[in-house]
Amino acid sequence: MTETPRPAPALELDHVSRWYGNVVAVNDISFGLGAGVTGLLGPNGAGKSTLLHLMAGLLAPSAGRVLVEGASAWRRPEMYRHIGLVPERETVHSFLTGLEFARLNARLQGVADPDAAARAIATVELNDAANRPIGTYSKGMRQRAKIAGALVHEPTILLLDEPFNGMDPRQRLHMMTLLRSMAAAGRTILFSSHILEEVERLADSVLVVYAGRLAAAGDFRSIRRLMTDRPHTFTVSSSDDRRLASALMADASVFGAELVNSRVAIRTADYEAFTRALPQIARVTGVTLFEVAPTDDSLESVFSYLVRR
Repeated sequence: MTETPRPAPALELDHVSRWYGNVVAVNDISFGLGAGVTGLLGPNGAGKSTLLHLMAGLLAPSAGRVLVEGASAWRRPEMYRHIGLVPERETVHSFLTGLEFARLNARLQGVADPDAAARAIATVELNDAANRPIGTYSKGMRQRAKIAGALVHEPTILLLDEPFNGMDPRQRLHMMTLLRSMAAAGRTILFSSHILEEVERLADSVLVVYAGRLAAAGDFRSIRRLMTDRPHTFTVSSSDDRRLASALMADASVFGAELVNSRVAIRTADYEAFTRALPQIARVTGVTLFEVAPTDDSLESVFSYLVRR
């Protein structure tokens, strides 16, 4: 039986490095992205913006290849038909209205549809302020104007650098819903953020960059489970916590169990072995499990571990 060939990634970095003199901003990074939402994480100075600029064709790699839809991103203007870029820096002329800015981007992209700009403004919910100068906008509104400019030609790839800056909670929720729907329609979306909750709520997968290197890539829960040199902690609620804790301590996968706030806190160095053993031990001891929850299976735990190890 022949396997169905996997589609080529929309965005691909192949052993990419970028340096400025003796300063290495990006160091031998490789990954490929297809449809979906990917979060780009890292502390300030980690290389996130440099990576986005490389993918947007604004920087040439010092080594390696950056490919967009299978072809080089550098010095290939036709690539911009596929890409929408929202930079972190304020790049919006304050004297233009929101609608004029969207129309300018439509003209630059060669969009013939006269309604494209108005449609992009409506998509980011800026209709009420469409004819006001951008200089009168709040920071969150300016962010939405930038996103409208990036969406006006309906790109298949979106690169967003800190897109939620300045947005209020309702605007953030709307933008997350919009990005999810675009990803579900087959778009490739990569966004950087320093707010872990945003990434955890929105991203299908994460890229963690630290000191110019790719520290981890994939679903953050899977990354956490691969951290075999760091113990996992679970809280378990059951019909008899004391009996369960005693039985679990006899299992080789468990090296700590204590009663905390009417629950059992379990420490294990072997995630898979513990999750296999727990239901068997509960059945043998006659204990009913009500809830099992990993207390450190979060993006915050993954990120703090990766940047400190």
